[in-house]
Amino acid sequence: MAKSTSTMVRHALFMMAGTFTSRILGLVREIITAAWFGASGILDAFNVAFTLANLARQLLAEGALSASFVPVFSRVLASRGRAAAEKLARQAFSVLLVAGVLAVGAGIIVSPVLVRIMAPGFDPVKTTLAISLTRWMFPFLLMVSMAALAMGVLNSLGSFLTPALAPALSNVIYIIMVILFASSWGVWGLAAAVLAGGFCQFGLQWGWTRKMGILLSPERPDLHDPDLRKMLSLFLPYAAGLSLNQVNPVLSRMLASFLQEGAISVMNYANRVIQLPLGLFVIAISQAVLPQLSRCASGDVEEFREIMRDSLRFALFVILPVTLGSVLISREVIHLLFVRGAFGQWAWEGTARSLSMYSLGLPGMACSTVVMRGLYARSLPRAALKVTFSSVAATLLFSLVLMGPMSYGGLALATSLSFTLSGAVGVYLLAGNLGVRLGIFSVQWCAKMAGSLLATAGTVLAFTSMMPYPAGEGIAFRSFWVFAVFFSSSLVYGVFTWLLGFQEWRWIRGAVGRKHGSSGIKGEGEE
Repeated sequence: MAKSTSTMVRHALFMMAGTFTSRILGLVREIITAAWFGASGILDAFNVAFTLANLARQLLAEGALSASFVPVFSRVLASRGRAAAEKLARQAFSVLLVAGVLAVGAGIIVSPVLVRIMAPGFDPVKTTLAISLTRWMFPFLLMVSMAALAMGVLNSLGSFLTPALAPALSNVIYIIMVILFASSWGVWGLAAAVLAGGFCQFGLQWGWTRKMGILLSPERPDLHDPDLRKMLSLFLPYAAGLSLNQVNPVLSRMLASFLQEGAISVMNYANRVIQLPLGLFVIAISQAVLPQLSRCASGDVEEFREIMRDSLRFALFVILPVTLGSVLISREVIHLLFVRGAFGQWAWEGTARSLSMYSLGLPGMACSTVVMRGLYARSLPRAALKVTFSSVAATLLFSLVLMGPMSYGGLALATSLSFTLSGAVGVYLLAGNLGVRLGIFSVQWCAKMAGSLLATAGTVLAFTSMMPYPAGEGIAFRSFWVFAVFFSSSLVYGVFTWLLGFQEWRWIRGAVGRKHGSSGIKGEGEE
């Protein structure tokens, strides 16, 4: 079992390395966008349009496609070889291509309805702009959907670094195009940058699948193929459940459109910052564990339970100190990243407040995301739908209660509370299916973690008290200050967890020290 956990951690570390690059570049793109457009009504319209066009990333790249394709593809690859797996991938590519074209066409037609649903508080000018931007950016959905299929193939082959780096290429293209065209094209330069980045993101992963011996080209689907039928039978309920999950950002933006101008933008900036730890740790671990869970023997409940328990513990081990740091120095981080150009005092305070509220939900997001991979691997679409429904219902309830007294900060906090609740629901349902408790939180583990976090918080508070953030200094000194806080607190957390004997450090040593090529499938870690 230690070997299996180290394999999961090793794959997660590859994902983290690529995702770190991607998310840092994602922050750079938001910094550049903020400098050009601030927290303005025009950017609100773009964010609504991009949210609609970007639903494929959560629905497909991080959701239904991985949930349905990866388990089936991994089993076919392991039991029947590469040729049968490649045939399945080509058939899936054809189905996805046709479905994607139809979805893009339908999205372009119904864009006015979608925008009015998402942003009912927009005035006519912002509504018209958002509709036009949505129509131009909807093809991004097709590009990211095809990139998601290529990512599923690569992950199943043991390749995790390149799929994690693909969004980084997309961000590089976006940054270059904004720098070149934002001054002359305005907000339309952002739309063009999104489309160009999506195309390059797909192109890189398609080329890498070909290099690894699988050519993703259309092949006429055989609807009598049991593997394809299995994939489609899983995809539809997962897509339905995850489509329901997309109601969450729609609800937040819908309600925020009734608040002061710029509310959507400050929430979007904060969400972009929170995507760094979310993608770097949570998504990386959940993507790494899905192929491994899918290859578990269906009757081996104990092995499945131990992999899930260890994955959840590892996710919390890395995300809890990040949560603490994000809450304690949210104002300083936002000032460093965004305060320049059109990004003024109100945008700074609003984004920092939203970030601290979003950060509180990181542990819940970690548990929810990882446990959903367990439900996918066990082929439990109804349970996954229940988890999603609990998240949506909680988001609506908490948003309505909190937006009055807390404005956009309440909407961000509502998202955090809903993820925490849905994570608990997911753990309960998965344990019920397995017939055993997952045993995530032992008394000893919780006590040691509480002590480590208290020491970490004390370090941050002592540092900020003795050396306050130098807001008036240059960017180099401010960057050094933020780095020093994170480095010192991370060092304290690392030392305390090491001395307290957390087994997560043994998993990391096993992942880093393991001989390359020992796994059965060659990937980037073995090249």
